[in-house]
Amino acid sequence: MLIVQKFGGTSVGDLDRIANVAKRVARTRDEGHDVIVVVSAMSGETNKLIEYAHFFSKTPQREAMDLLLSSGERVTSALLSIALNEMGYKAVAMTGRQAGIFTDKSYTSARIDRIDPAPMGNAIKEGRIVVVAGFQGIDPDGRVTTLGRGGSDLTAVAIAGAMGADLCEIYTDVDGVYTTDPRIEPKAKKMDQISYDEMLELASLGAKVLQNRSVELAKKMGVNLVTRSSFNDNPGTLITKEENIMEKPLVSGIALDKNQSRVSLKGVEDRPGIASEIFNALAEESVNVDMIVQTIGADGKTEIDFTVPQSEIERVKGVMERFRESIGEIEYKEDVAKVSIVGVGMKSHSGVAAKAFTTMAKENINIEMISTSEIKISMVIDEKYAELAVRALHEAYELDK
Repeated sequence: MLIVQKFGGTSVGDLDRIANVAKRVARTRDEGHDVIVVVSAMSGETNKLIEYAHFFSKTPQREAMDLLLSSGERVTSALLSIALNEMGYKAVAMTGRQAGIFTDKSYTSARIDRIDPAPMGNAIKEGRIVVVAGFQGIDPDGRVTTLGRGGSDLTAVAIAGAMGADLCEIYTDVDGVYTTDPRIEPKAKKMDQISYDEMLELASLGAKVLQNRSVELAKKMGVNLVTRSSFNDNPGTLITKEENIMEKPLVSGIALDKNQSRVSLKGVEDRPGIASEIFNALAEESVNVDMIVQTIGADGKTEIDFTVPQSEIERVKGVMERFRESIGEIEYKEDVAKVSIVGVGMKSHSGVAAKAFTTMAKENINIEMISTSEIKISMVIDEKYAELAVRALHEAYELDK
């Protein structure tokens, strides 16, 4: 088997942890597998490099930032390769350039265009363990690019797809994907497996186990993805095609996102194109609008409610000022949260939403907005009830069983 293993910042946080990773990689090699390892920078290293840059400039040149930030992963890959060679395993460290990872020119948030399998493939034929610096590649002009936060996950999945790997293991500081955040609900259970679509929903709704771009790519390339802990030998969670999952649970998990603000536009002119004008203006300012509810109004007026990340609320306020003449009243509420129920089983079962709303009512929690898709129900509620809602829903759908 060809296995791609990715180790995050906490897994390679210091020299002892890099030595621990070397032992784990060596064990996989001893089991007879070919191994490509993708590593992140040591934890805290990227933030330190950003601070260095900001000492000189609040808006450093993006091309220079990519060259700077890519160095953290290079250090880790070189150290891991040295450790493996010292243990008697033939290993070679590669930068994104040397590994044949080609990206577009979107510095600091580049997208991978293609991967040349030859450099890594040749090293594997020579019996080497390949250790790749994650999070980076080169653009058409040969300049170093980085893939944005969580980009090492993306590197690992893209390599697994390009090399036809049998498995891609993402090692972090948690055992896998849980039914909800164990810090909120101690009865949360680790899932053995979950579909790409469910994982995408959970990742986009606030679960931070995996970067959603990497899950999207895994689905597109058909890569079997396992997320597991680098600190124990527990089996982790398999993320795979829905058809590979025999028993599809009604609800797989509950996600919570507290980084939410609600914007209520009251007395909006009820005319064709007004919503388009408002949301196009927000899009031009790169505001990420999430849930939208428009109420049919009376007397030529309507009401539009939508949610945005809390971090973007000041930009929203700036945009809304342009529409003052078309809107009667604008209300901003920043103490809200979004709680979501996710599960592929919803496609074939009725009553899932009814149970959610009944559960909220029993806990006397008012639902301010509702959004649904084929495998998701999201509700905006007052932030002070957020964790209570998660625990109540977790119990209602018997996710602790």
